[in-house]
Amino acid sequence: MFEYVWLIPLFPLIGVVINGLFGKKIKNETVIGGIGALMVFGSFLVSCGILMELLSKPAEERFFEKVLFTWIKSGNFTADIGFLIDPLSTLMIMVVTGVGFLIHVYSIGYMHGEEGFYRYFTYLNLFMFSMLLLVLGNNLLLMFVGWEGVGLCSYLLIGYYFHKKSAGDAGKKAFVMNRVGDFGFLVGTFTLFWYFGQNHNVWTINFRVLGDNAHLLPLGGVVTVITLCFFLGATGKSAQLPLYTWLPDAMEGPTPVSALIHAATMVTAGVYMIGRMNFLFIRSHETMMVIAIVGAATAIFAATIGTAQNDIKRVLAYSTVSQLGFMFLGMGVGAFTAGIFHLMTHAFFKACLFLGSGSVIHAMHHALHHIHSHDDAQDMRNMGGLKKVMPITFLTFLVSTIAIAGIPGFSGFFSKDEILWQAFANPHHGELNMILWGIGAIAAGFTAFYMFRLVFMTFFGECRIKEGAKSHLHESPFVITFPLMVLGVLAVVGGYVGIPKLIGDVLGGIPNYLEHYLEPVFKSSNEFVALQIQHGGAHHHSLVLEWGLMGGSVVIALIGISIAFVLYVVSPSIPAKFTAAFPALHRAVYNKWYVDELYDFLFVNPCKALGNALWKGFDVLVVDGIVNGVATVVKGFGNALRNIQTGYVHNYALGMTLGTVVIVAFYLFR
Repeated sequence: MFEYVWLIPLFPLIGVVINGLFGKKIKNETVIGGIGALMVFGSFLVSCGILMELLSKPAEERFFEKVLFTWIKSGNFTADIGFLIDPLSTLMIMVVTGVGFLIHVYSIGYMHGEEGFYRYFTYLNLFMFSMLLLVLGNNLLLMFVGWEGVGLCSYLLIGYYFHKKSAGDAGKKAFVMNRVGDFGFLVGTFTLFWYFGQNHNVWTINFRVLGDNAHLLPLGGVVTVITLCFFLGATGKSAQLPLYTWLPDAMEGPTPVSALIHAATMVTAGVYMIGRMNFLFIRSHETMMVIAIVGAATAIFAATIGTAQNDIKRVLAYSTVSQLGFMFLGMGVGAFTAGIFHLMTHAFFKACLFLGSGSVIHAMHHALHHIHSHDDAQDMRNMGGLKKVMPITFLTFLVSTIAIAGIPGFSGFFSKDEILWQAFANPHHGELNMILWGIGAIAAGFTAFYMFRLVFMTFFGECRIKEGAKSHLHESPFVITFPLMVLGVLAVVGGYVGIPKLIGDVLGGIPNYLEHYLEPVFKSSNEFVALQIQHGGAHHHSLVLEWGLMGGSVVIALIGISIAFVLYVVSPSIPAKFTAAFPALHRAVYNKWYVDELYDFLFVNPCKALGNALWKGFDVLVVDGIVNGVATVVKGFGNALRNIQTGYVHNYALGMTLGTVVIVAFYLFR
């Protein structure tokens, strides 16, 4: 199967061609959606075959490169169109194609009746192609092509409803902010290529060759510069401070788009990139510390904003930003496996949560449409009591909420707890470890609070929709609920492939399968850390401490859930009283700490002012002045000369006579 890896990105590309060129003529939604979904399912089947073949090989042989052809060759520089198969890329293609297929199926039902149905599935397949190119590319330049491709597709999908100004603005915002990060990615690529070539005569951007020669790089110094540049790229693509503000606005796109972007694809690209180049990042203590601090800060900052939002999708959007912060916290403390583990479990429960919110919005919109109401179908203040009429949506949503809250037995608990433990016990950041753990644990508590706040406001209590619309509320069709059920199951069982050793020993010696599976990818980094510990002294922590920290994080999550239960089920009048008592605080959190306004003041408005000044001062005065001046001169000559062409014969005769007199006079008197 390794030889057929090129089929994985090819299938979605075929879908792009068919629906893009002929979708408008096909018109049949079932055919268009079926083509889009089947192409992704084909990629999923090939991915399954590759995974099975990879697992059949010894750990040291789980690497394969399929080079199709040489793409660019110039002097010492060579870039291939080639694909890298290893445990990390295989895990990613399984997540991307598996979750992506379910979102495609869901979209067939959710997007029914949309005028641009074929255009939507064309964009969706193009997104899948780009993401698969990103994770399978065997070199930095091919990864960057996929990196830019998902950026383009996010612009197209976020701005899908282009007739809405807010959607168009959100698409442009995502596109521009990602360009800031992409600049860092390019500078990092150029610097890495130049440094390796100039100093070690290794002219390459191939991941395997870079990894084999990483030991040639000195600690810190230029490696810090290179990795910080790459991390800047990751902050843009994966929405970390300060380049995170585009992601909540991405809610302007269709809900399945939010699930695709926020769960398994684009926003995880930065985490994947760091994991792919772990051999570089581990060699810079400074960069690792920056990643850990930014990740922890993003996790807590976004979590606070999520506590005051009323739009069901925006709560989930800030939840995504926060959970991505957890992933970067894991990466920053050297827990690469834990970071990738959380990426995987997050793909399951967050896709289920977004699709569940879409099911709720679908039902609300349908009910409100029947009574011709213009109430916001996404505002949780208009919901309540939906668990009675939408049992499947409620159950899958609840399961995924428990998972993201980090309750033992569910997938999110295993991955989140592993990150928190590594944040405390890692050998990299010394006294900062306790602070990182504390911030992560508090952010987890906020997560449990605002997610259960969402559940209680949406599914519990009295239904607050207008009276006439209540009878029209109903469960979504099977094409929507089927993906929810599959993802709900994965939200429960998905974490059992990575049971931490502490729990595995209690359960009879169950190994951490994911850690063993990914070990070949992170082997050089683990060996580097082990060598550093050997020179600097090992860090020992007792089992009692580990159990205590695990229990502490669970207690914090339970406290968050309990507070949400009291405020939104037992005494729902308390939040209004709290808001009245602390209006300034609530206003600041509700308005997202005014970060967008700050960016407008510091960057957007000055850029607009500069653009207007250049336009009025140079374009209007200089360019338009020259163009209009030439036009005025030509027009003047034209006006003068056209008086000669009068159309009267006697005028022409007079002109000929005067001309003759002038010529004769010239020769007589010269």
